[in-house]
Order: sequence, then C-alpha cells, then structure tokens
Amino acid sequence: MNRHVVITGASSGIGAACARAFAAAGDRLSLGARRTARLDGLAPGALRHPLDVTSPPSVERFVAAALAAHGPIDVLVNNAGLARGTEKIADGTGEAWREMIETNVLGLLEVTRRVLPHMLQQRRGHVVVIGSIAGHKAYAGGGVYCGSKRALQPICEAMRIETLGSGIRVTSVDPGMVETEFSLVRFRGDQERAAKVYTGTRPLRAEDVADCVVFAVDRPAHVNLDTIVVMPTDQASPHHVHRA
Repeated sequence: MNRHVVITGASSGIGAACARAFAAAGDRLSLGARRTARLDGLAPGALRHPLDVTSPPSVERFVAAALAAHGPIDVLVNNAGLARGTEKIADGTGEAWREMIETNVLGLLEVTRRVLPHMLQQRRGHVVVIGSIAGHKAYAGGGVYCGSKRALQPICEAMRIETLGSGIRVTSVDPGMVETEFSLVRFRGDQERAAKVYTGTRPLRAEDVADCVVFAVDRPAHVNLDTIVVMPTDQASPHHVHRA
C-alpha cells in the first residue's frame, strides 16, 4: 500500500513480525532497535537505524532519519518494551522497575511526541501501541510491569481525545501469552526458566499479533479499532492457562 510505517523494537518478536507483514503489503519501513544487526534482511529497502527509546537524543535521531528516508509517517507502531524479573513489591530494589517504566511508558511517549506533530500537520496517521493483557489484569510478581502496561490505556485515550477531528487514529493491541524472547528477557537469559512459561500450552505467535496490527491499520480511514485484546485459546487470564 506504500505507507510509511515506523516500528520501534523491530529486531525481534512482535516488532519483527510487524515489519515482515507490512513489507509484504508493499509499505515503506523505518525500523528502529538497539540490536541493529538483527534488522538486516528483515525487510528489503527498509531504513534500519539504531534506537534506544530511553534516550531522547537517540529517539530524535531515529525520527529525523525516518522522515529523511521515507517522508511523512503514516503509521507508528510503538512496540519497544520489556518485562524484567518477577519481584514482588516488598522485595524490589527499584532497578528493574525503573527500566520497565522508562522503556514501556516514557520511551513510548518520547517516540510518539516526536511523530504525532507531523501527523497532526498532515491531518492523517495511525498510532499503534503494543500493550498487554497485563495492562488489564495484574498478577503477583508483575505489579510494576502490569502498571506500565496499564498506563498505556489512559495515554491512548488522551491521544484520541487530543487528536479528535484531525483524522488520526489510535489503536492499542493487547496480547496475552506470545512465544517470543519476552520471557528470555524477563529472566535475564535463563533459557530453561523461559521455556517453562510455554511448556504444555499453545501460546500466540508474534505473527498472530502482527495480523491484528495490520488489520487495524487496513480499516477504512473513518474506522478506528480502539482496543484489540487477543489471547491464545489456552489462556483466560495472566494466571489461568491450560496446559496439556
């Protein structure tokens, strides 16, 4: 469709799956990630640029490079985010909490605040936020991660109100369990512990979430999908998972 699609955290998982899906649709891509080597070969013709969403100068350079490479931004997919550890509130040191809040909340805001003015000027655009079922239901050991994802809901709601009448759309795609590097990151590279999260169940694939993102973006300009909650059939909540 030849839209200019910007994706953060595009080096793996849902971000990479979104890149492949939009590339297959013929869109122009600007891909940002800390691990830039993993962007190679992901989407032919894409801008591949370093991006650390927790660093305002890095965000500024990335957005400027995207605009220079492919012109006005039609779609922003705010995918960069992480969970770190399973500390209960009484046991936390604060280090992992700051990392999650700075990445999941402040990082998303840093990117969006630089892209949104361009969309307002051109009176079109679509901001997609990758949230989580954790933003709807909390669980022990995930309070701060859940809080960081819950924060995205009022942020999206405010954006919809603030851009009303401008032609801009805002969609939150909130998946349940997805088998990506999510758990590997959460458990700091402990592959055995990460694998147990998905043992005996059928989680979503990154491509399933990317399908939802593309579906939302492909709707006619007068249609906005506010929130998409997508879950594996084997999951009813963060702590209700069927295992064979």
